[in-house]
Amino acid sequence: MKTALITGGARGIGRGIAERLIEEGWNLALCGSKSEADEKVADAVEQIAALGNGRKQPVKVRYFQCDVSSANDRAGMLDAIEKEFGTIHALVNNAGVGARVRADVLDMTEENYEWLMKINLQGPFFLTQAVAKKMIEARLAGEKEMFTIINTSSISSTVASVSRGEYCISKAGISMATKLWAVRLAEYGIPVYEIRPGIIKTDMTAVVTEKYDKLIAEGLVPQNRWGFPDDIGMAAAMLVRGDLRYSTGQVIMVDGGMLIERL
Repeated sequence: MKTALITGGARGIGRGIAERLIEEGWNLALCGSKSEADEKVADAVEQIAALGNGRKQPVKVRYFQCDVSSANDRAGMLDAIEKEFGTIHALVNNAGVGARVRADVLDMTEENYEWLMKINLQGPFFLTQAVAKKMIEARLAGEKEMFTIINTSSISSTVASVSRGEYCISKAGISMATKLWAVRLAEYGIPVYEIRPGIIKTDMTAVVTEKYDKLIAEGLVPQNRWGFPDDIGMAAAMLVRGDLRYSTGQVIMVDGGMLIERL
């Protein structure tokens, strides 16, 4: 049985990925900043686990509270996952936050910048470092199963939004981190990918629903609809299956064609 670690896996895009992977027979280690006793977290984990019921080979779902910006939290989580599941075969760096205060870049504060960057960029980078070392160790010990690392970024990695510059910078950083890890880990047969979502309907985008409903109706997205977490989940499932195993470092656009250059 293979295990996937999905950060931010109990809500939004992370949940969409979790639901797809459990249907493909993966054990799931999910993490988030909230306690597992939180009602919404508990309900989500229960519902995700239910999707694995009835399989010939039972799958396991466990939730671990972890602040990805904390080195101690990351280390503790990985120790607990190793004891529970053994080897991690897929890492999905999905957890992230939006700008705490939307402000023009002329007014952005260092406090808000540092808070967001530690969660969106520094945490995922060093979590990848730690997991990659364990994957390499397993590979050198004879593990033949495929390993995969996926970073969830955003169209904001290339599209500038001056009211949330720190978010855009963090996602641009994730794009470069994907390339760095893809190059570094290629010799061990560990592909690294970036999934770059467009406008996805989640609790994070709930506050701008009216704005994007209007823009989509006016033609912003060629496929003329919001994206959904399951759209990202299907892309992630394709990658961990190994369908694009000779394409490490590539960006998978899941934006409904939004960034196609058009006249």
